[in-house]
Order: sequence, then structure tokens, then C-alpha cells
Amino acid sequence: MSTSTVRRPNTGRIVGSIAVIGAAAAVAGLGTFGGFTDSTASVDAVADTGVVSIDVSAAGTSAPVPYTAAGMMQGDVGSMPLDLRNDGTVDLSSLVFGSRATTSSLLDTDVVHGLQLKLETCATPWARSGYTYSCTGGATALYEGPMVANQALTGARSLQAGAVDRLLATVSFPDTGSNALQNQSSTFEFVFTGTQRDGAAR
Repeated sequence: MSTSTVRRPNTGRIVGSIAVIGAAAAVAGLGTFGGFTDSTASVDAVADTGVVSIDVSAAGTSAPVPYTAAGMMQGDVGSMPLDLRNDGTVDLSSLVFGSRATTSSLLDTDVVHGLQLKLETCATPWARSGYTYSCTGGATALYEGPMVANQALTGARSLQAGAVDRLLATVSFPDTGSNALQNQSSTFEFVFTGTQRDGAAR
């Protein structure tokens, strides 16, 4: 009798132990589902932003561009060389030249007989001889038309970061107008506007 009393509790304990082990294994399985982790050495990542910047100055200098044409007569032509630099760190998607009259007269409102403008670019500085300028290798016209303008400068060198356009702005007074164009005065403002390139995957 004593033997059978000893075995029953032992058997009960073994069965109970098996049940507990089984339950523990089930809980451990639920706890580790999708929960494994690991780590590696850090990756040093650096991000910075580019700079969009353009500058226009008198050719070969960092000075502003002064230009005065007083007492022009029909048929007169005047030129001024200037440098347009992309002194930023990124290429531009577009470059637009704008000219507006801050003081207006028939010289700018008469788009046929009033003042005309030609804007050219050269790879090298313009060479001057008397009142005329020449470009070694040939110049490329960026704009030609009425003095008041809003023109995209496609093909300009300064679309690229660090590049320079050696520009020549030539103002001409056609000899086709009437006496109404006498004693007129206009003041103009030139503005070059650069726009950043489009964003892209990098």
C-alpha cells in the first residue's frame, strides 16, 4: 500500500511537470514571434544644401554696371561689356534676363522705333577697338529685340555652377522713327534671375 501511495503523487507530479513545461514553451514561442533584434556599427550620414547665387558686374571687375547714353541720335549704337557669374554651388535650371523701365518714355514704349537691345555671350573677355567690341571664336546671341524684355537665356554658360558669361549689351536707336522721339528720356533696370535645378533622387 505504501508503494502505491508513493507512485500516485509522483505520477501526478510528472504529468503536472509536463503540462507546465508545455505551457512555458508556448509562452516563449509567442514572446519571440517577430521580436528578434540585432544592431551594427553606426553609419555617419551627412546632408547639406546647395547655394543658388548669381552676380553681374562690369567686365573684369566686381563693380556695379553703370551705363549712361546721353544725347543719342537715331542710328547711334552703344555697348557695355559685363560679366554674369554663377557663383553658387549648384547648376541652374533656368536663367532669365529682365529689363524694365523705371522711368518711361517713347524710347521704351515704342517697341519698333524706340531703343533696341542685343545681348551676346562670349567664351573669352570682349576685345575693344575704338567703339566696337569683338569676340574671339565668335559670340552667341542670347537676346535681340526691344529694350524692355523678359527672356530666358537658354544656352548661357552661367547655368553651370562656377561658370561665367562674358556678356555684351548693345543698345541701338533705330533711324526709322519720327520727330516724336526727340527729347525723350528713359531709365532702365536689368535683372538676371537664376532658378535652382529640379530636385532629383540622389
